[in-house]
Amino acid sequence: MASITIRNLDDALKAKLRVRAARLGHSMEEEVRLILKNVLDAEDSSRSLGESIHQRFASLGGFDLPKLAREPIRDRPLFEDV
Repeated sequence: MASITIRNLDDALKAKLRVRAARLGHSMEEEVRLILKNVLDAEDSSRSLGESIHQRFASLGGFDLPKLAREPIRDRPLFEDV
């Protein structure tokens, strides 16, 4: 496995990273790996917006919308008499 060193990391950013990692039960190093993986995987994804939305909510289950009664199209109004 490769390793990298990140220099000049802003102190506030490092603090946020430390808090996020602690909240999720990860080390800072593991949290950085997960963030990089998620961002790069999302970038490589070639799914359409519809597919992305479907995947995000698929675990909630589907539902069918009721059929709506349709009426014939009305004639367009004529404004010639005004």
